Amino acid sequence: MSDPRAYWDGEADTFDDEPDHGLGDPATREAWRQLLAAHLPMPPVDVVDLGCGTGTLSVLLAEAGHRVRGLDLSPAMISRARAKAGAAGLEVAVDVGDAAQPPYDAASADVVLCRHVLWALPDAPAALARWVGLLRPGGRLVLVEGRWHTGAGIDAATCRRLVEPHASRVDVVPLVDEVYWGGPITDERYLLVAH
Repeated sequence: MSDPRAYWDGEADTFDDEPDHGLGDPATREAWRQLLAAHLPMPPVDVVDLGCGTGTLSVLLAEAGHRVRGLDLSPAMISRARAKAGAAGLEVAVDVGDAAQPPYDAASADVVLCRHVLWALPDAPAALARWVGLLRPGGRLVLVEGRWHTGAGIDAATCRRLVEPHASRVDVVPLVDEVYWGGPITDERYLLVAH
Protein backbone atom coordinates (compact mmCIF):
# COMPACT_ATOMS: atom_id res chain seq x y z
CA MET A 1 0.00 0.00 0.00
CA SER A 2 1.93 3.03 -1.25
CA ASP A 3 -0.28 5.69 0.39
CA PRO A 4 -2.21 4.24 3.34
CA ARG A 5 -4.02 7.50 4.11
CA ALA A 6 -5.39 7.80 0.58
CA TYR A 7 -6.36 4.13 0.57
CA TRP A 8 -8.34 4.32 3.81
CA ASP A 9 -9.90 7.65 2.81
CA GLY A 10 -11.15 5.82 -0.29
CA GLU A 11 -12.57 3.01 1.85
CA ALA A 12 -14.43 5.28 4.29
CA ASP A 13 -17.71 5.53 2.35
CA THR A 14 -18.28 1.77 2.32
CA PHE A 15 -16.28 0.70 5.37
CA ASP A 16 -19.32 0.21 7.59
CA ASP A 17 -21.00 -2.04 5.02
CA GLU A 18 -19.02 -4.96 6.47
CA PRO A 19 -21.04 -6.47 9.34
CA ASP A 20 -18.11 -6.38 11.79
CA HIS A 21 -17.21 -2.79 10.88
CA GLY A 22 -20.55 -1.02 11.07
CA LEU A 23 -22.19 -3.38 13.59
CA GLY A 24 -25.51 -2.57 11.95
CA ASP A 25 -27.03 -5.93 12.83
CA PRO A 26 -28.28 -5.86 16.45
CA ALA A 27 -27.00 -9.39 17.15
CA THR A 28 -23.52 -8.56 15.86
CA ARG A 29 -23.45 -5.30 17.80
CA GLU A 30 -24.53 -7.07 21.00
CA ALA A 31 -21.91 -9.80 20.52
CA TRP A 32 -19.13 -7.22 20.25
CA ARG A 33 -20.54 -5.28 23.22
CA GLN A 34 -20.51 -8.43 25.37
CA LEU A 35 -17.07 -9.49 24.16
CA LEU A 36 -15.48 -6.16 25.03
CA ALA A 37 -17.35 -5.90 28.35
CA ALA A 38 -15.99 -9.32 29.33
CA HIS A 39 -12.36 -8.31 28.71
CA LEU A 40 -12.23 -4.64 29.72
CA PRO A 41 -12.33 -3.25 33.25
CA MET A 42 -15.67 -2.07 34.58
CA PRO A 43 -16.49 1.43 33.28
CA PRO A 44 -15.55 4.14 33.49
CA VAL A 45 -11.90 3.82 32.48
CA ASP A 46 -9.76 5.64 29.92
CA VAL A 47 -9.65 3.77 26.61
CA VAL A 48 -7.51 4.59 23.58
CA ASP A 49 -8.86 3.10 20.32
CA LEU A 50 -5.95 3.13 17.87
CA GLY A 51 -6.84 2.75 14.20
CA CYS A 52 -10.44 3.47 15.17
CA GLY A 53 -11.72 3.72 11.59
CA THR A 54 -15.28 5.03 11.54
CA GLY A 55 -15.43 4.88 15.33
CA THR A 56 -17.82 1.98 15.77
CA LEU A 57 -15.98 0.42 18.72
CA SER A 58 -15.18 3.86 20.16
CA VAL A 59 -18.88 4.66 20.25
CA LEU A 60 -19.76 1.22 21.61
CA LEU A 61 -17.33 1.70 24.49
CA ALA A 62 -18.48 5.27 25.15
CA GLU A 63 -22.06 3.97 25.32
CA ALA A 64 -20.86 1.54 28.00
CA GLY A 65 -19.58 4.49 30.05
CA HIS A 66 -15.88 4.53 29.17
CA ARG A 67 -13.90 7.69 28.40
CA VAL A 68 -12.68 7.07 24.85
CA ARG A 69 -10.07 8.65 22.60
CA GLY A 70 -9.87 7.41 19.01
CA LEU A 71 -7.09 7.85 16.48
CA ASP A 72 -6.95 7.01 12.79
CA LEU A 73 -4.67 7.91 9.89
CA SER A 74 -7.61 8.68 7.59
CA PRO A 75 -9.34 12.08 7.81
CA ALA A 76 -12.38 10.60 6.05
CA MET A 77 -12.66 7.83 8.64
CA ILE A 78 -12.31 10.36 11.47
CA SER A 79 -15.02 12.53 9.93
CA ARG A 80 -17.36 9.54 10.00
CA ALA A 81 -16.33 8.67 13.55
CA ARG A 82 -17.13 12.20 14.72
CA ALA A 83 -20.51 12.09 12.99
CA LYS A 84 -21.27 8.69 14.53
CA ALA A 85 -20.41 9.88 18.04
CA GLY A 86 -22.43 13.06 17.54
CA ALA A 87 -25.46 11.13 16.29
CA ALA A 88 -25.26 8.96 19.41
CA GLY A 89 -25.01 12.06 21.62
CA LEU A 90 -21.64 10.93 22.98
CA GLU A 91 -18.37 12.69 23.65
CA VAL A 92 -15.60 10.74 21.95
CA ALA A 93 -12.34 12.54 21.23
CA VAL A 94 -11.33 11.28 17.78
CA ASP A 95 -8.38 12.72 15.90
CA VAL A 96 -6.28 12.12 12.80
CA GLY A 97 -2.96 10.50 13.64
CA ASP A 98 -0.67 7.53 13.20
CA ALA A 99 -1.66 4.52 15.33
CA ALA A 100 1.96 3.36 15.29
CA GLN A 101 3.03 6.60 16.98
CA PRO A 102 0.08 7.82 19.05
CA PRO A 103 0.38 11.40 20.31
CA TYR A 104 -0.78 10.61 23.84
CA ASP A 105 1.04 10.96 27.14
CA ALA A 106 2.69 7.93 28.69
CA ALA A 107 0.60 6.18 31.34
CA SER A 108 -2.56 8.03 30.28
CA ALA A 109 -4.82 5.05 29.51
CA ASP A 110 -6.23 2.02 31.27
CA VAL A 111 -6.91 0.19 27.99
CA VAL A 112 -5.30 0.37 24.57
CA LEU A 113 -7.57 -1.21 21.97
CA CYS A 114 -6.52 -1.95 18.39
CA ARG A 115 -8.62 -3.84 15.88
CA HIS A 116 -6.99 -5.11 12.69
CA VAL A 117 -4.07 -2.69 12.95
CA LEU A 118 -0.97 -4.52 14.20
CA TRP A 119 -0.67 -6.80 11.16
CA ALA A 120 -0.46 -3.81 8.80
CA LEU A 121 2.32 -1.91 10.57
CA PRO A 122 5.86 -1.93 9.16
CA ASP A 123 7.43 -2.18 12.64
CA ALA A 124 4.98 -4.03 14.89
CA PRO A 125 7.41 -4.52 17.82
CA ALA A 126 8.13 -0.77 18.03
CA ALA A 127 4.42 0.06 17.86
CA LEU A 128 3.64 -2.45 20.61
CA ALA A 129 6.28 -0.89 22.86
CA ARG A 130 4.69 2.53 22.33
CA TRP A 131 1.19 1.19 22.99
CA VAL A 132 2.25 -0.51 26.22
CA GLY A 133 3.88 2.76 27.28
CA LEU A 134 0.46 4.45 27.14
CA LEU A 135 -0.88 2.12 29.82
CA ARG A 136 -1.11 2.88 33.51
CA PRO A 137 0.00 0.17 35.94
CA GLY A 138 -2.49 -2.69 35.72
CA GLY A 139 -3.63 -1.59 32.24
CA ARG A 140 -4.67 -3.86 29.40
CA LEU A 141 -3.70 -4.12 25.77
CA VAL A 142 -6.62 -5.51 23.75
CA LEU A 143 -5.96 -6.59 20.17
CA VAL A 144 -8.45 -7.96 17.65
CA GLU A 145 -6.46 -9.57 14.87
CA GLY A 146 -6.47 -12.50 12.50
CA ARG A 147 -4.80 -14.36 9.67
CA TRP A 148 -7.33 -14.03 6.87
CA HIS A 149 -8.13 -16.22 3.89
CA THR A 150 -6.42 -13.60 1.70
CA GLY A 151 -3.07 -14.42 3.33
CA ALA A 152 -2.93 -11.04 5.07
CA GLY A 153 -2.90 -10.62 8.81
CA ILE A 154 -1.03 -12.06 11.76
CA ASP A 155 -1.65 -15.45 13.35
CA ALA A 156 -2.32 -15.72 17.08
CA ALA A 157 0.93 -17.51 17.89
CA THR A 158 3.03 -14.78 16.27
CA CYS A 159 0.98 -12.04 17.89
CA ARG A 160 1.39 -13.68 21.29
CA ARG A 161 5.18 -13.89 20.83
CA LEU A 162 5.33 -10.18 20.01
CA VAL A 163 3.23 -9.18 23.01
CA GLU A 164 4.60 -11.53 25.70
CA PRO A 165 7.76 -9.49 26.46
CA HIS A 166 5.49 -6.61 27.51
CA ALA A 167 2.99 -8.51 29.64
CA SER A 168 2.67 -10.61 32.77
CA ARG A 169 -0.24 -12.54 31.24
CA VAL A 170 -1.53 -12.97 27.68
CA ASP A 171 -4.90 -14.53 26.89
CA VAL A 172 -6.04 -15.43 23.37
CA VAL A 173 -9.74 -15.88 22.68
CA PRO A 174 -10.63 -17.43 19.29
CA LEU A 175 -13.46 -15.52 17.59
CA VAL A 176 -14.98 -18.32 15.58
CA ASP A 177 -18.66 -17.56 16.14
CA GLU A 178 -20.13 -16.16 12.94
CA VAL A 179 -22.17 -13.62 14.91
CA TYR A 180 -19.02 -11.45 15.15
CA TRP A 181 -18.52 -11.39 11.39
CA GLY A 182 -22.00 -11.55 9.89
CA GLY A 183 -21.46 -15.05 8.52
CA PRO A 184 -19.26 -18.14 8.66
CA ILE A 185 -15.48 -17.77 8.52
CA THR A 186 -12.78 -20.18 7.41
CA ASP A 187 -9.75 -18.29 8.68
CA GLU A 188 -8.20 -17.42 12.05
CA ARG A 189 -9.64 -14.51 14.03
CA TYR A 190 -9.04 -13.80 17.68
CA LEU A 191 -8.98 -11.40 20.59
CA LEU A 192 -5.71 -11.05 22.48
CA VAL A 193 -5.69 -9.47 25.94
CA ALA A 194 -2.39 -8.63 27.59
CA HIS A 195 -2.22 -7.69 31.27
